[in-house]
Amino acid sequence: MILEIDPHRPNPRKLARIAQALKDGEVIIYPTDTCYGMGADIFNKKALKKIYQIKGIPKNRPFSFVCADLSDISRYARVTDFAYRILKRYLPGPYTFILEGSKQVPKMMLTKRKTAGIRIPDHPVCLEIVKFLGNPIISTTASIGNETFADPRQMSKRFGKQVAIVVDCGLIVPEPSSVISLVNDEPTVLRRGKGSCEDFE
Repeated sequence: MILEIDPHRPNPRKLARIAQALKDGEVIIYPTDTCYGMGADIFNKKALKKIYQIKGIPKNRPFSFVCADLSDISRYARVTDFAYRILKRYLPGPYTFILEGSKQVPKMMLTKRKTAGIRIPDHPVCLEIVKFLGNPIISTTASIGNETFADPRQMSKRFGKQVAIVVDCGLIVPEPSSVISLVNDEPTVLRRGKGSCEDFE
């Protein structure tokens, strides 16, 4: 199902409908500031496994996840004063920050080093979906292998009934987020993407 949402005036009824689908263990496609993402409730194991199946990737590769705001991040990660200053400066924005995960984060979402990738995209619809749900959602590009998409209608045809809802906010040309590790308060650039990395080099 394609659900059109005006990013400037998101319809609360539609947002509630999307959040309910996530609560029901469904997979959705939703907009971010870097690409369309494929999402599920991070606390629903079946939904997480479904995303691994759709994308055809090994289950030992942890996903990043989207939080609603900075206070939300502090529930799911260890945020030092140093890290907080950086997060406050760069988020919302096209960055994925690697932090030490808290006990709130499901084991499937953590790396072997107990770290987690966390995003707060600069896109109102994405953030409203997380707020309506009440907890983070998976952040992974709506892609299969090297096949990426900019058009939500094209994605609807490609993924079909594998996803419950495709949230249509218009074309978004995929460009990956920059990935910055803040573990041990040592900023390290792990991937250069849409967000500038100059201050971390």
